Amino acid sequence: MTDWESVIGLEVHAQLATSSKIFSGASTAYGSEPNTQACTVDLGFPGVLPVLNAEVVKMAIKFGVAIGAKICSHSVFERKNYFYPDLPKGYQISQFELPIVGTGSLEITAEEGAKKTIGITRAHLEEDAGKSLHDEFVDQTGIDLNRAGTPLLEIVSEPDMRSAKEAVAYARKIHSLVRYLEICDGNMQEGSFRCDANVSVRPVGQKELGTRTELKNINSFRFLERAINHEIQRQIDLIEGGGKVVLETRLYDSSKDETRSMRSKEEANDYRYFPDPDLLPVAVDEADIEAIRASLPELPDEKRRRYLDTLKLSEYNAELLSSNRDTAVYFEQALSRAPELKDQIVNWILGDLSAALNRNEVEIQDSPVTPQMLADLLQRIADNTISGKIAKEVFEAMWRGEGSTDRIIEARGLKQITDSSEIEGLIDDVIAANPTQVEQFRAGKEKVLGFFVGQIMKQSKGKANPGQVNSMLRDKLK
Repeated sequence: MTDWESVIGLEVHAQLATSSKIFSGASTAYGSEPNTQACTVDLGFPGVLPVLNAEVVKMAIKFGVAIGAKICSHSVFERKNYFYPDLPKGYQISQFELPIVGTGSLEITAEEGAKKTIGITRAHLEEDAGKSLHDEFVDQTGIDLNRAGTPLLEIVSEPDMRSAKEAVAYARKIHSLVRYLEICDGNMQEGSFRCDANVSVRPVGQKELGTRTELKNINSFRFLERAINHEIQRQIDLIEGGGKVVLETRLYDSSKDETRSMRSKEEANDYRYFPDPDLLPVAVDEADIEAIRASLPELPDEKRRRYLDTLKLSEYNAELLSSNRDTAVYFEQALSRAPELKDQIVNWILGDLSAALNRNEVEIQDSPVTPQMLADLLQRIADNTISGKIAKEVFEAMWRGEGSTDRIIEARGLKQITDSSEIEGLIDDVIAANPTQVEQFRAGKEKVLGFFVGQIMKQSKGKANPGQVNSMLRDKLK
């Protein structure tokens, strides 16, 4: 692949987090029975009129301001005309020539930590279509129109990405941003955040773009990377074998790890766009934009810089903690309870807590160990109530719902032994029982110290203070 360069652009569809649809009062709640959340407007009944949901405009502006984009003071909804069974009106209301958000950009961390700016061409508002169900009926297709009219913000990038990893980094950054802004829940399994990838290849050094294919509706970052990599290799193999890439839409089959043709785009689709006569142009003034700008939360890049500059976290840790809004909230709540234990909080969130979340497939906002509970646990290590090893046992008990740190320590009798005379007695017993190892240590075999520590911790059931054990043990052995 060193002779070839890939060129990638993404179209991200973010479902806006409104309780009702973009042009009707029907609910957008996920998981209802088919066709129970589609009103006459969504169903395209004759004579009904769409009414724009003002919240979707505010959310689109919020996104545009966050990426430093031009906000269009005058934007227009148009009808995109095409026939498909899950599009009852025969057209989709979208934006074409005059979108609400114009050009902007987003900085990503590309491969090997390099920063790269990805251009954003536009972001426009549109309604979602319904859903065709092919698997539930024999020789028939079912139509669920619950999603019809669901508000979407389509975010279109420039073809600035040169690898699947860059594309994933960009998609993750958009995902993080819309969740920070609270304009999209980002749930990829429920279809709230979907990506289409436009992929082409060209010989290294060539300026002219190759023929692209479009990979549709990819709903996980892992599949996005695999689909793009597969499509890049498919196109290279095709060209090197004497074939030609054709302009088409392809689907990614994750079970077979391959893309397959969905429909040809050799003939440019004529959607016959024209301004929707039932909807007035959207007018936005500067005061509206500034009010929304003032309402923005601290965004991921700003938070990362604060973690670096003020909290002095490493670049790696700052990136991990700031990229997910819920992780950042958890971290800051724990930190507010025990600011002196910053480093320990970072290590436990990115270590033991992260492992438990992954193992149990739980999101951090749903963790049974709350930020306050984690901070309390680390305070008990700091004040020598328990050891780091015992803390892991307490953490597991808290995860299972057995109560607070102090309650578990008390109920299980886990309080650390710090009484010097008691520790000295344990050391004397272990030394007396292992004369061979004593001689080995005195002959210069330092590693034997670990053996003694292990025996003492075993005798104390892990409750002896490790620092005291090490110090007193060395004195005794010498």
